[in-house]
Amino acid sequence: MFIKKLLLTASAFSLAFAFAASAQTAAPGTPAAWPEKPVTIVVPFPAGGSTDMVARAMAQHMGDKLGQNFVVDNRPGATGTLGAGMVKRAPADGYTLLVSSLGAFVVAPHLLKSVPYDALKDFDYITVPVQAPNVLVAAPGQKARTVKEVIAQLKANPGKVSFASSGNGSSDHLSAEVFWQQSGTEGLHIPYKGGAPAINDLLGGQVEFSFQNVNAVLQHIRGGKLHAIAVTGDKRSPVLPDVPTLAEAGVAGAEVYSWQGMAAPKGLPPALKKKLSDAAIAALNDPAVKKRMLDQGLEIVASTPEAFTAYQAREFARWKTVIETRKITAD
Repeated sequence: MFIKKLLLTASAFSLAFAFAASAQTAAPGTPAAWPEKPVTIVVPFPAGGSTDMVARAMAQHMGDKLGQNFVVDNRPGATGTLGAGMVKRAPADGYTLLVSSLGAFVVAPHLLKSVPYDALKDFDYITVPVQAPNVLVAAPGQKARTVKEVIAQLKANPGKVSFASSGNGSSDHLSAEVFWQQSGTEGLHIPYKGGAPAINDLLGGQVEFSFQNVNAVLQHIRGGKLHAIAVTGDKRSPVLPDVPTLAEAGVAGAEVYSWQGMAAPKGLPPALKKKLSDAAIAALNDPAVKKRMLDQGLEIVASTPEAFTAYQAREFARWKTVIETRKITAD
């Protein structure tokens, strides 16, 4: 009788243990279960841009690797803050992600009177997929071919030499502001509603210079339509090896990178964050994905959540100082 009771107790214990283990495995959001349904990647800009391309390339690989659809949802508006705010309000279960340029993370919070999130507190930072320097390009017909000659032109015509950008607070605008600050000059900022119209007017000679994302003007540089003068990175761009950095050309402290970041609503379970980070980094290191990025002038970063969190804090502080010092506004 004693043995029979012992066996029954052991059997009940085993069943309870198995049930608990099964429940834990099936619990939504736990690493073993995730993803059990499609994952949405919010891109807070229109389709077709650099951020959208990066998000879609990652989504395809992550979906294939994890056996679930990763769907890109373009939600443009309010310089990226509309989509970022949507992600902030979503559950921290790994099913809603944000892939954005640096604007929503470290620029818009200092430019706009209010944004629907706290950029330092409301997200779990997953990875910086890629970065790219901007490149100072001259319109056709411009005589300046070196940084020294651009500075001479600026000093001879203070506040009159035009620099196009894709908008107030964009990385190309901020690159120009830092360049003027570090070179002791002042240009005329001409903001456009996006990179495409800025580049079109640059090609047409309506504006004289611009700091553009390398991948946005690479074809025009290679085709001889725009002249590349210098890049804003701390090293030369692999796709423009003959173009010096601003530091090499004599302007120190003007390093600027345009970058994309992947984030999630704050509060991801640590194991889920790691699983998500591992999948994202694996996607970026896939040979096909890497080649696609590098061919367009984007540099693979694939940082860890810890590295991205630290980088976010540094970039947030840096652009706050630049925007306040240069008195940059969203208007």
